[in-house]
Amino acid sequence: MTNTAPYVAAAEVPGAERVANDLWLLRGRPRHIFNSYVMGDVLLDARSRHSARSILRQIRGLPLRAHVLTHAHIDHMGASHEICEELGLPLLCGEADVAVAESGCRLGLADKPWTVRLEHRLLAGPGHPVSDTLAEGDRIGGFEVLETPGHSPGHLAFWREEDRVLVLGDVLFNLRPTTGRRELLLAPAMMTPDPATNLASARRLAELEPEVICFGHGPPLRDPDRYQEFIAGASYDAR
Repeated sequence: MTNTAPYVAAAEVPGAERVANDLWLLRGRPRHIFNSYVMGDVLLDARSRHSARSILRQIRGLPLRAHVLTHAHIDHMGASHEICEELGLPLLCGEADVAVAESGCRLGLADKPWTVRLEHRLLAGPGHPVSDTLAEGDRIGGFEVLETPGHSPGHLAFWREEDRVLVLGDVLFNLRPTTGRRELLLAPAMMTPDPATNLASARRLAELEPEVICFGHGPPLRDPDRYQEFIAGASYDAR
């Protein structure tokens, strides 16, 4: 889905955190645990199913043309079906995540550990038809699409070179899930089907030398040196 047409961004998203030009981090509770963004004229990610009402309050009336996923996990698309139905937005994601998104993350669920099945029951929403897919080099919401597999097969990141802003989904976290403490770490191996590929994606993104980094989990980071130092020593073998 290559789209070079100018986008119409919201002049303001009331109550949201302005991260950069035309990039807003929506409010969520607890703060920064699960993140959703307004990126140009798209909604990026939709947290858990319990977040639908909060997200809809914040984005209703904005000039949005699509809902985009960094990846099809329950904490990023739990509210996607309700939001797309309510606002008539098409759902877009990476091609390799389409089947999971449309199933509501139910593919292979019966074979997962009971903890995963319980988490799914608590957080997941219905699946939703994917209207189109995004691939390397596409542009949406004023950002370039980068394919960054590992944490999921179709994981996507979004890059804007002119001000070096990167939205990298769950390639990295800036928050430790077990404590809620702010901390840079690779997407946990237990949640990542292909850790080696995810590490390669993280290193590739570091080569861009981003100055503002936005995560699926944790607050934005405006310390490029800290980011580069972390990537230089990052490893799934470290304990």
